[in-house]
Amino acid sequence: MKRLIKPAKFILTAIFICLALVASNSLQRYQTVNNLQSENQCVVASVSGCSANAQEPNLPHQPVTSEPLSPQENFVAAIMQSLKVMPAPGTYEYTLLRSYGAAFINSTSNVKLPPKLIFDNDTDTQEFQSQLTLERIVNTKDCYLQKSAADALNKARLQFNIPLKSGYGASDCLRSYATNLRFWHKYANNKTLEKVKEGKETAILGVVAPPGTSQHLWGLAIDLGVSNTKQRQILNQNGWFQTVVKDVPHWTYLGVSAEDLPKLGFKNQVIQGITYWLTPL
Repeated sequence: MKRLIKPAKFILTAIFICLALVASNSLQRYQTVNNLQSENQCVVASVSGCSANAQEPNLPHQPVTSEPLSPQENFVAAIMQSLKVMPAPGTYEYTLLRSYGAAFINSTSNVKLPPKLIFDNDTDTQEFQSQLTLERIVNTKDCYLQKSAADALNKARLQFNIPLKSGYGASDCLRSYATNLRFWHKYANNKTLEKVKEGKETAILGVVAPPGTSQHLWGLAIDLGVSNTKQRQILNQNGWFQTVVKDVPHWTYLGVSAEDLPKLGFKNQVIQGITYWLTPL
């Protein structure tokens, strides 16, 4: 009898070890799958900020997917590196981001982006502009842009004749809050502004920017007298694009190539022979 007990103990011990190993491997595999699912969800939900937790295996089972991000997700992921708070859809700020937010994808060295979409007054604007490193556009009178934008434009103008809209004036380039306000009152009024805030008017945004919202306040936009394809090609090659639909003279410095814009979610729209790169919001 004793001879039979020892082999039986050995067999039971071996079975127990095998069962333990199987259980351990199953748990490890389950945790790995859930970690991958959580990481994938973080990529898709990168806007809201997600934290993958490898210690929570009790999540409901979901299939692991590798679907590409939508244009909206790509764009928002890019701008959230600079714009820390994403406006809620339907708000005035969201409308402004859709129309004027293209520049927030700019990650060029030394480019400074505004901390918000609306400057409240002249003092607020000057405080931001005092932090900018500016450079004059060659052969112009008091036309300044942020240095990286100015360098890219000066390089383009060396390659081909690209005049400013007014010929040489400062109003085509970096603008003050007062100039932005003056242009607004030239084309619109307070009633128009209220309609824009309520989402009832958007066409005016392709004519003039509401007070405190112009890309010109950032030193990353300029009005040019572009009239042919060659000029547009050279500007695009140097990171300059038309981003405000139907505002033909208006150019924005994005600091990337045209090939990269679709990857960042931008939509290509051709209107009357002019290619605009628009946000996908």
